[in-house]
Amino acid sequence: MPNINSSSFVKPLIEYMEQYHPISPLLAAHYATQCTRLTVKKNKHIVSPVDSNAALYFVVSGIVRGFIKDSNKDITTWFCFGNNIVGAIRHPDLQPYHSVEYLQALEDCELIRIPYSLIEYAYSNFEEANIVGRKLLALHYYAASERSILARIPNALRRYQKLEESKKIDLNKIPLRYLASYLGMRLETLSRIRSKELQKVPEQNVAV
Repeated sequence: MPNINSSSFVKPLIEYMEQYHPISPLLAAHYATQCTRLTVKKNKHIVSPVDSNAALYFVVSGIVRGFIKDSNKDITTWFCFGNNIVGAIRHPDLQPYHSVEYLQALEDCELIRIPYSLIEYAYSNFEEANIVGRKLLALHYYAASERSILARIPNALRRYQKLEESKKIDLNKIPLRYLASYLGMRLETLSRIRSKELQKVPEQNVAV
């Protein structure tokens, strides 16, 4: 098995997982031999319903958008700004070959492809994989809950303000049409809200 050193392409992934628990050299070596490096150009799909949904992806750099289509209309479900693991919707028990969800690169992306077969092997043979997996699942569940709450705020302005206050998304790096889709509003509504918000003059400290 190869050593994981500074030149290994999976080093960012191993460092990310080790935030939650140390990874043994043997497990790291399995990732080095079974993961693959992937480069996806801006606006290209990483995964779509025509592809086999057989892997997760660690986003080393770039921005990824998750979305579904309803009557040929895009509905954005999440954004990832790198240093995170993403994947298309997949039932954990039914093991489908395809997903209704699309993953799209919003700028040139460098990814590490992690096969589900490797993840299952790691769960069965390495205790630390289960610890890391449990902690990541909790974080992704929390993020999904936050998105669910955001989507249920009835006022469009408050949805935008809530997202802005959270600082979870760099609003300036997302095309407005995707941001409007994510917030569940028309592009014209989002443009009007942003225009009004940008026109607000910040309070100035006045010397007495």
